[in-house]
Amino acid sequence: MTGERDGEWDRLIVVDAANVVGSRPDGWWRDRPGAARKLLDKLTTLNERLAEPAEVVVILEGAARRAMDDAPDLGDLRVVLAGGSGDDTIVDVVKAAADDNPERTITVVTADRGLRDRIEAHGAGSVGPRWLWDHLDQ
Repeated sequence: MTGERDGEWDRLIVVDAANVVGSRPDGWWRDRPGAARKLLDKLTTLNERLAEPAEVVVILEGAARRAMDDAPDLGDLRVVLAGGSGDDTIVDVVKAAADDNPERTITVVTADRGLRDRIEAHGAGSVGPRWLWDHLDQ
């Protein structure tokens, strides 16, 4: 598989689900778990839409964590349920990945400027939610 060597992806994309879902005023606030589940479903197709496939990790926090209750098969998509702050969990995921492989390309999908500063300290880059939606809406 292109983009993967010996079971490890060359690229990691970490999705700030709360930030991505919140970037579209489509009524997500009435059903946070449902909105998160819709995002997870769409993210299962992300690698089909990328020029370079990647490991995709989604961080769910708060009520959105219930999206994983009776969740369908998500394929290679990895979901991390934040016990507290989603931002802190994202930083922890980025730091662990960077420590494990400093050469790995890590991208966080978020519009949160404070979070962007925190992940850049660990060598990760960032893109905004529009980048992700543009890929998912193809």
